[in-house]
Formats: sequence, C-alpha cells, structure tokens
Amino acid sequence: MRIGELAQRSGLSASRLRFYESAGLIGPAERGANGYRAFPAETLTRLELITGAQRAGFTLDEIRGLLPGCDGPAGEVGHAPQIAAALRRKVGEIEALQHRLETSKIRLLAIVDSLENGPQGLDCAANTRRVLDGIKRTDIKEAAAKEAAE
Repeated sequence: MRIGELAQRSGLSASRLRFYESAGLIGPAERGANGYRAFPAETLTRLELITGAQRAGFTLDEIRGLLPGCDGPAGEVGHAPQIAAALRRKVGEIEALQHRLETSKIRLLAIVDSLENGPQGLDCAANTRRVLDGIKRTDIKEAAAKEAAE
C-alpha cells in the first residue's frame, strides 16, 4: 500500500511514517517505477505495535529493541522473556512515577492549605516567607527520613 493509504489506515502522518522508516522501526518501502513508496500490509500491524508501546510509555529506542526484525533479541527464538522483562521494568518506572506524583500532590495540597488557612493580615512578602519556610522544613524532614531509611 502507498504511504497515503498507510497514513490514513494507521492514523499517522506520512511524515511520521517516513521518520519510522528512516529510524528502522518499519522496513524500508519498496519503490515503484514512479518513485512512490509501497509498504507491505504487515506494516500496519507493526505500526499498531509501535503506537501501542509508545502509549504504554516505551521510547522508540526501547521499541526498536523489542520489535521482531530490528536490532536486538526480538528475532531470536524465546523472545518472550525479554519482552516480559522490559514490561516489568516499565511497570516499575510507572510505579516510581506514581509515587513521585503522589508525593508532589501531597506537598502541593499542604501548600494550598497553608495559603488558605494561614494567619490573616500578613503582607505578600511575609506570607511568601512563611510558606517557603514550611516547604524547607518539609524538605529537611523528608531528606532526614530518606537518609535514615538508607
């Protein structure tokens, strides 16, 4: 199929398809006598794998190493353990990100509470110092707790 049809069926732009081709994520298209790219039908499935993996948080380099026919172990027999290991690593990264986001959310809500329920009548500079001092105290407590845990 030509690049325009592949773009339409995959939902990706022709420029993205050309990029994936030049990056080695999809096989090089054959060129017709007219110079048009002609991609095999399997390219659509490969693109679905690529876009699904990107939505799951994989980088293009990580995807390249996991796709069959690319550099890396993907073409080898028994490739499932490598894919499973990559997925476990990605789950770990997501869990770490969730933890950092939850910590940030708690800190931001504490700042909001401090702003909304703090002493009345402070000018802007004094209130800013009060809030920043609270943040610094929290940072010191968190650093001490982290150091004690290690």
